[in-house]
Amino acid sequence: MELVFALLLAVTTVSGCGVPTYYPSLRRVVNGEEARPYSWPWQASLESFFPTCGATLIAPNWLLTAAHCLTFHTYRVVLAEHDMNKEEGPEQSIRVKEMFIHHKWNRNCVSCGNDIALVQLEKNAIINDKVQTACLPRHGSVLAHNQPCYVTGWGRLYTGGPQVTKLQQALLPVVEHSICEQNDWWGSSAKTTMVCAGGDSKSACHGDSGGPLNCKGRDGKWYIEGVTSFVDGRGCNTPQKPTVFTRVASFIPWINEVMAKH
Repeated sequence: MELVFALLLAVTTVSGCGVPTYYPSLRRVVNGEEARPYSWPWQASLESFFPTCGATLIAPNWLLTAAHCLTFHTYRVVLAEHDMNKEEGPEQSIRVKEMFIHHKWNRNCVSCGNDIALVQLEKNAIINDKVQTACLPRHGSVLAHNQPCYVTGWGRLYTGGPQVTKLQQALLPVVEHSICEQNDWWGSSAKTTMVCAGGDSKSACHGDSGGPLNCKGRDGKWYIEGVTSFVDGRGCNTPQKPTVFTRVASFIPWINEVMAKH
């Protein structure tokens, strides 16, 4: 088995989703760069006693994250966060009401899939120019090979590197499943319920877990197509071992069901 590190409603989109007020700077920078403040307004920091993972706002009181991120210590999310070392003013800190981990998630086998969870907030976030929702993809939709998507988060810039304090973004082109499942890539660890993106010098890294893979649709809106799940155990930037994301389009019925019931 590969050694890996583990790094919403009855409709599939939220009205007004996926259109940031502050448009992201989309330069094709290898290894990532600091994001334009508030240009990914659905990005959230999931925190217990300190920041642990990323998450994505998909409705005013719902976020999507990775199952492996959640423990009973998870107690709040912070929205409109950019520089974690500064209180910049627009941040919204909201306590978690309840957490819903996918019923098929196996904590002892990250590469088995189903690394997805929903977080319900105690109160609605205030939607404004710095806090907005991402769109959910259509159930079963498939990303094209080399489609440009962006990972965002406060994770390390590279294996063993420093933990950043300002939100970063990196271009991660999609690697289609037929390539990612090849034996010299991820092999059987790559499931159809996953999305592979990036590889080599471009990767998510420790601390980015649970955050979004942002892909722009033909309608000009941004969709959360993936939830950051795992990288190769030898390092974040291992050739032919792209970052693996939970494929959100595979879990739309589950997301709808959980949100409708609660």
